[in-house]
Amino acid sequence: MENFFSAVFFDMDGLFANSEPLWLEGETELMARHGHTWTHEDQVHCLGGPLTRVGEYMFSLVGVQSPEFFTKTLVEIVVAKLSSGTQLMPGAQKLASALKVAGVPIAMVSASPRNIVNAVLSGVEHDFATTISSDDVKNTKPDPEGYLKAAEFFGVDIENCLIFEDSLTGVAAASASGAFLIAVPHFVTVEESKRVRVIKSLEELDLAVLKKYYGDFTQV
Repeated sequence: MENFFSAVFFDMDGLFANSEPLWLEGETELMARHGHTWTHEDQVHCLGGPLTRVGEYMFSLVGVQSPEFFTKTLVEIVVAKLSSGTQLMPGAQKLASALKVAGVPIAMVSASPRNIVNAVLSGVEHDFATTISSDDVKNTKPDPEGYLKAAEFFGVDIENCLIFEDSLTGVAAASASGAFLIAVPHFVTVEESKRVRVIKSLEELDLAVLKKYYGDFTQV
């Protein structure tokens, strides 16, 4: 498409897939086993990962086992939950399909490990040409490596790409990459800027609306 983003990249948890409730269930269950009541503040603190940070945070709360134990066990619990199927966020699949039909390259870039990404996508139809997990990069979000790798996969300039994110960790990665960003935050506040816009739901978007966003982003 002319006068449009060179490629569009979707975050997974909480942005494309409505998997955050399952993460919350897993976190709550795991911490209850060790005598800690997982709070809303705990969830917000860990939103967006990376999972190593979540494991470290859990360990700091209870002081038993190890950070690696909590990371590994949480992933096992969530994979089991995802195997039963994952709902997608409103408007996500429709928007991704419209972009693909229009010939716009699309990819998923997640801070979750490959087994989580595979568990989510195995039960849903999707149109991503490639998916990048935390296992596919040396440095996961908030580092921009995953998004830079996605742009390299398509052979496009990251500065003319669009990223969808919902967490502060993801927003940091997207901003550091140099791409344009449309944030869809749920539990956090994201400030708009020259290259950042904030919406409430992907349902607000279609190709025509995104083209208007592109014009707004790129106007001199």
